[in-house]
Amino acid sequence: MTSVPNRLPPLSGNRWFLFLILALVVAACSPKFQPVAVQPVKKEVEKPVVKIPEKKAEVPPPPKVTTISLLLPFGLDHLAPGSPYTYVSLKKANLAVDYYQGFKLALDSLSSQGYNYRLQVFDTKDESKMDHSLAHKPAIKASDLIVGPVFPEGMKVFSDEFLVNKKPIVSPLSAVSPSTFKNPNLITMVPPLEYHAWAAAQYINDRIKPQKIFILRSGFSAENEYLLPFKRAIDSLSNMHTKVISLTIVHGALNSLIPQLSASETNVFIIVATNQHFLTLTLRALDSLNNSYPVTLFGHPDWKKFSFLNVNILQHLNTHITSADQVNYKSANAVTFVNSYRNAYHNEPSDYAIKGFDEGLYFGRMLASGNLNGPVQTDFTGLHNSFHFVKKPGLGWINTHVDLLKYVNFELKRVE
Repeated sequence: MTSVPNRLPPLSGNRWFLFLILALVVAACSPKFQPVAVQPVKKEVEKPVVKIPEKKAEVPPPPKVTTISLLLPFGLDHLAPGSPYTYVSLKKANLAVDYYQGFKLALDSLSSQGYNYRLQVFDTKDESKMDHSLAHKPAIKASDLIVGPVFPEGMKVFSDEFLVNKKPIVSPLSAVSPSTFKNPNLITMVPPLEYHAWAAAQYINDRIKPQKIFILRSGFSAENEYLLPFKRAIDSLSNMHTKVISLTIVHGALNSLIPQLSASETNVFIIVATNQHFLTLTLRALDSLNNSYPVTLFGHPDWKKFSFLNVNILQHLNTHITSADQVNYKSANAVTFVNSYRNAYHNEPSDYAIKGFDEGLYFGRMLASGNLNGPVQTDFTGLHNSFHFVKKPGLGWINTHVDLLKYVNFELKRVE
């Protein structure tokens, strides 16, 4: 458990002033006069001054202390002799440390403005039994806000036990649908995949207005998490006027599509596979088709993380990718944050640190306003994330903000 310190007062320099005192002495000779009788001047009697006692300035009450509990997978038991961190557990611990440091830096910044926070940090160890135990801890129950656990399995255990407390619980990093947890007090920060599908469908319907859309599938059922919401969205937005053609592709064989393609108008393709072998073959085949049939491609949001994808091919295919996070490191705010983070922790901020900062800043302000039930409707633009919440019955608040990115000059740029 740690408390967020107030910012140290700024250093002030000493100022030195040089004063030069000039004494001017004027001597004059006066002629002699005959003495003249002068009547003494009567002294006026000074009236007594009645001093009115000054009213003491009222001292404002100290700002309310709001308590935040962070539940993160530090895995501190691995520090004990004989129980070293594994690669997986160390990766989780790094995530926890980075997120905590970003979150705390945000609260430090707000504390310097007069707000007051009490930050409690708990190690979930990424273990179900610990998540269950923390859900019954009095210190956490008394918190104004609970952030975590970060992984879906832990959140499921914790939120099931915490339903009766009706305290806001933040899912800070997981894009898993809140229907998994069914907790009306949950605040989901990372937009689930269905909102990426809707954003792509809306852009296609509003900007491109195609008569057909081709979905190329790899055959894995996991793709339905994106494709089923996409189909519902495009049917709704186009009033069923846009035809959706779905095919399972094997070894990049696309020749069967040629009779349905247009040589003069844009052919819209959706591929949400994440399998490297499938993507390598299919994108190469699609790039060949693009020489005769203009292609605009929409891919899975995870593609931006894949180093194996050929950027030349992606740009040639006019590829668009939805994203819930994109940092402009050249912006003034980002530069200021990076410098502050380096000074505080002598390290470079990771994506998790930036997410922690954005979420700490957002919720710190919401807590300072004294109400978390309504203010989460307030939109927010951060360094890494932007927040636009909708409330779903039985599922809590969900961030639905998704950006559309496009490959321009061989890098992803936000589509205006």
